[in-house]
Amino acid sequence: MRVWIIFLRGFVLKIYYPLLMLIGAFLKSKKVIFQSHIVNVNNFLVKQLNYKINKILLLLPHCLQNSKCDVRLTFDVFKCKRCGQCKIKDLIELAEQYDVAISIATGGTIARKVVKELRPDAIIAVACERDLSSGIVDTYPIPVIGILNERPFGPCIDTTVNLKKVEDALKWFMNSKIQEKKL
Repeated sequence: MRVWIIFLRGFVLKIYYPLLMLIGAFLKSKKVIFQSHIVNVNNFLVKQLNYKINKILLLLPHCLQNSKCDVRLTFDVFKCKRCGQCKIKDLIELAEQYDVAISIATGGTIARKVVKELRPDAIIAVACERDLSSGIVDTYPIPVIGILNERPFGPCIDTTVNLKKVEDALKWFMNSKIQEKKL
């Protein structure tokens, strides 16, 4: 069963996703739906297996930060003043509570660099459909749980995220980590 799930995830990310993006190039109104679908299918497949996990990365987009904030959190999330004007404070607290690495990326290139440098065993990533779907593909075979950000002010500015979804993903990976130690 494990081999089939691994195969299916690879198929979805390396064959099905590019095919959907090709179709999305012609059906532009459906592209975001296709990207969201890939994130959901990936999350489902990731949750079908237990993983050998030592290091988890919580990877966040810079657009979660309040746009009026004086401090730019491009690389070091711990420069945050923790004023509570955005969800960064809460996300740092979650990372500290669960003892996981946390990073903010200003785009896909920086996100890939962070993953390459930190070499996590698992990733919880928050982003929009486009960045999340392409990031999941780029980091394969690392297990990634993707959480779509919410954009009440439009894309790329003052976005937010459901903290319960982030914490649930952290708990899921932590449980996988505990299960692996029992085996």
